[in-house]
Formats: sequence, structure tokens, C-alpha cells
Amino acid sequence: MHEEIIRLVNVSKSFDDQQVLQNINLSISRNEFVTLLGPSGCGKTTTLRIIGGFEVADTGDVIFEGKKINNLPPYKRNLNTVFQRYALFTHMNVYENIAFGLKIKKINKTDIERKVKEVLKLVNLSGYENRDIDSLSGGQQQRIAIARALVNEPQVLLLDEPLGALDLKLRKDMQLELKRIQQSLGITFIYVTHDQEEALTMSDTIVVMKDGKIQQVGTPQDIYNEPVNAFVADFIGESNIIDGVMVRDYYVEFAGRGFECVDKGFETNEKVDVVIRPEDIKLVPVEEGMLEGVVESVIFKGVHYEMIIYGNGIRWMVHSTMMEPANTRVGMKITPYDIHIMKKVTKE
Repeated sequence: MHEEIIRLVNVSKSFDDQQVLQNINLSISRNEFVTLLGPSGCGKTTTLRIIGGFEVADTGDVIFEGKKINNLPPYKRNLNTVFQRYALFTHMNVYENIAFGLKIKKINKTDIERKVKEVLKLVNLSGYENRDIDSLSGGQQQRIAIARALVNEPQVLLLDEPLGALDLKLRKDMQLELKRIQQSLGITFIYVTHDQEEALTMSDTIVVMKDGKIQQVGTPQDIYNEPVNAFVADFIGESNIIDGVMVRDYYVEFAGRGFECVDKGFETNEKVDVVIRPEDIKLVPVEEGMLEGVVESVIFKGVHYEMIIYGNGIRWMVHSTMMEPANTRVGMKITPYDIHIMKKVTKE
């Protein structure tokens, strides 16, 4: 049983009559890496800012270790924030930047020196104490911003798209570095991103948001393999989303034929969304296929080929390590386990 550290209860927030959060309820455990994931405007940064005390919810409560902290200012909350713009002091060197918060707290000089050395070692920048901020790369500046937040020993670290300004390779390196830091310290990280790969790589728990509402909360494996609706399936990785009819439990019709599946609990002949991941469609000889089609295009993606195959009135995206040339007729096979049935989302 995980120990809860933060709970949001019926949190709502509007700006200029536009509601950006609608009755958010969320529990965050101690020592957990939680990612708030969603497209621009979904409310993830506003949620983070309400947790951090930079915004006040219109309604609802923020509970920290069992106590309501709605009106507690940021500096009185036992958490720190790392923003996308690192806000480092360019007139101070690395040591002075990291030590700044400790000096404000009037920590003695010996303890400050010890703590700064400890966090520099943690972020793999030992020996950088006297370097000017402007002489550091983007990745190094990002590590200093994290060190400056961690030196205050917060119970929770909030990170608002901190890797957004970095190039692709450095982003990937820092994803692993952030996860290492979080695991070595054993504190709670709450991370905001719109990047699905970041969320899948680093998180213990992913909170998928859309239009100010939480769509799904779960492990990366749950979110990817068992999305609760077509939006989550489409947002987390690539998906084929097809109109279907759930004829009965464990049997669905789409693309002009019937398929065995593993889902149940739908109405008889209920209209549904059928979600199939591109990597779950197996290419076979035409005579062995459940479906057949013609390859329209092929793109090499590095670890696999991405093919668009037109068949049964649908353009299927297929990922495979085996390439079939354009204009080739192929068969396609899908196992019952790889057919995911979603309820149709009603428009409000």
C-alpha cells in the first residue's frame, strides 16, 4: 500500500470565464514519479501550479500530508519547482546559484558547502562550483536548476516541461538522468509534459488529461496496452481507430467482418471504437490473412518500417521489421488480445 502525500479534491479553475480544470480528483503517493500528460491547453500546467501554490483553485482542495494547503504560499510548501526556463542567476556562478536558497534560510556556511557538493555529485557536475552560468550548455544549466531545487531537500519536486529546450539526444539522456535522480533520492516527482515518450520512459504513474479533465490514470503499461478511450489510445503512441459494432461479448464486427476479442460488458450491437496498435497487425500471405490490402507507402523508421495498407475500405498503419514494397498485396492477421474495444465518447 503506497502512502499518499498529495490529494486533489474536486479542483476546478477558470481564467477569463474559460474553465481550464473541471473537478480534478487525483491521489499522488510518496516517492512516486507522476507525469501529467496531455496536449496544449489540457490543464496540466495549471494543475501543477495549483499544487505548487502559484495559482489558487476556484473550488476544491489541495491536501498535503493530510492537511489542506489551499492558501499556503509556495515558499511555505515543502516542495520546489523546476520550470522550462531555468531562471538561473547569470550574475552568480554555479555554487552561488545552488546555495542561494540555503543562504536565504540562514543555513551555516559549512552545511551549505556540504549540501552543494552533494547535489552537484548527484547531477554529475562535481567540480563545476566556480563556473559561470553562461559558460554551461543547455543540459548543464538544466542540471543546475534541478540541483538548486533539490538542495532544499523538498518532499516533492515539480517539473514543468524542463526538457523542452533541449535537443533530441540530450532530452533522451536527461530522461534517464531524471529517473535515476528520483530513484536515488526517493522523493516525489510531479512532471508535466506533452511528450508521450518522456512519460512512458520515466513515469511510475501517468495522468492523461484533455480539456481540463483526467481521462485515465495508470502505469505506462496500463495506459499503452489498455487505454480507456480512443483519445488516450491515439495520444499515447500510434493507433488504428476504426468504427465497429459489439455484436455480443467477445465478438465485434469492423472492416466488413467479425472478429473474436477479449472484451465484454457492452450492449448488444453497441457502436464502439476499435483500437489496434500498428505493431499488433501481423503481415502474412494473402490466403492466411483475416484482412487483405495493398501497400500504399513505406517509410523506414530506424527500428521498423511504417506501412500504410489500404484494405476493406480502411487505411491501416502497420509497423513491422519486415518490409513489403509498395503496390504489394498482403494479408493481415490480428489476435483477439490485440483488439481493444472502446465505448464511443459522447460529445458534450
